[in-house]
Amino acid sequence: MRIILYTGKGGVGKTSVAAATALRSARLGHRTLVMSTDAAHSLADCFDRPLGSEPTPVASKLWGQELDVYRQIDAQWGILQEWIKLLMEWRGMDEVLAEEMALLPGMDELASLLYLLNHYEGGEYEVIIVDCAPTGETLRLLSFPDVLRWWLQRIFPIQRAAARVARPVVRRLTDLPVPGDEVFAAVKELLTRLERTREVLADGETTSVRLVLNPEKMVIRESQRTYTYLSLYGYAIDAVVCNRLLPEALNHPYFEAWKETQERYYALVEEGFSPLPIINGPLMEQEVVGLKMLERFARALFDTSDPTGVLYRGEAQRIRQEDGTYLLTLNLPFASKEQIALSQVGDELIVQVGAYRRNLILPRALAAAESQGAKLEGNKLTIRFGPPRPQG
Repeated sequence: MRIILYTGKGGVGKTSVAAATALRSARLGHRTLVMSTDAAHSLADCFDRPLGSEPTPVASKLWGQELDVYRQIDAQWGILQEWIKLLMEWRGMDEVLAEEMALLPGMDELASLLYLLNHYEGGEYEVIIVDCAPTGETLRLLSFPDVLRWWLQRIFPIQRAAARVARPVVRRLTDLPVPGDEVFAAVKELLTRLERTREVLADGETTSVRLVLNPEKMVIRESQRTYTYLSLYGYAIDAVVCNRLLPEALNHPYFEAWKETQERYYALVEEGFSPLPIINGPLMEQEVVGLKMLERFARALFDTSDPTGVLYRGEAQRIRQEDGTYLLTLNLPFASKEQIALSQVGDELIVQVGAYRRNLILPRALAAAESQGAKLEGNKLTIRFGPPRPQG
């Protein structure tokens, strides 16, 4: 199975690119699902036909889905929500308001991930194309499994043990709704599923992220930052789609300045994102809506090639030995020295790039070693670890 996620700044045309890729995949004979994680769905508008919260047939071997995350939340976390609701009511909150507050921030992103995992494990489709929300929401979506995996490993066992000890005492003294074992079981199941999602998304042979951009300065800058942050979390980016390029045949004087600007910024895209392949998407003469226009757009993007393959393979991180020390190398394109902060606590290496942070669990050989500094060279951050620290 292949999973391909399209993301980019709002308005760059990623929904059209995702839909065209899905249609091309289906025409090549792959059973294909295209799904939208954007709260402001536009996938149905792109296909010019209604889509449901469950996979809806669009064409031969092609299904579309606009996620209803609240249905997934009710199905997966009913026990957890009920406890949160009781807690809110105990604090004096109105019952209706308590029910609304039980929808914690980030639950919609988590529900989207679980939908994706369910389809992957179901095995009904050979290709899943994801039309992601604009960049900020996508980064939150893809960072969730990593953050919650840390919580599951480090905090969850302590909280569960503490709750078991405190529960009888609290129940004798107050009517505070203390979480029972069934609540912790629901949380553990959720976090375990998200850990599995992380494994699937971080497998470069299964999952690829593709950045959609326009040849404009602000869009390119945001795409570069996205590339950095996705690399930080270990996701494989296998292509860049440069969309809405003015055609060469357009010779009217009015467009000359636009064409020159696009050529200048296209050179920046080629230089900055090398060695990733760049897929060119032309500015079509009419709106890309409906199967006929999507088919034309897909031909313009991919010609006769199969867009579902892995278009580029590269390492997100690597560990090697050199002169009695270990070198951990992370791929951090477009990051600057000033943005990066490192710290180590036990077997955790905390890497912060700008506003985003990742907790890397170090292998045993590195966890017991002394960090001897780091160096940023091009797109690579290399951290050197010396001999193991003396014990005791």
